[in-house]
Amino acid sequence: MAKFYESDHTRFMRELFEKNPKLPEDQREARAIWWDKKLDPEECRRFKESAVPQKAYVYFGK
Repeated sequence: MAKFYESDHTRFMRELFEKNPKLPEDQREARAIWWDKKLDPEECRRFKESAVPQKAYVYFGK
């Protein structure tokens, strides 16, 4: 059987997960803290209504 190429990054990640079997669970918990949130429709509506339209060429003064 031929040996396939494995990048340094892939090898690092594989070894990291082998050394730390709890890491995927920790990743899921961290994601739940910062990203997996229920959105409040009323709050989203207020954010959209309060947005200020951006003018074209905002980086150039007139």
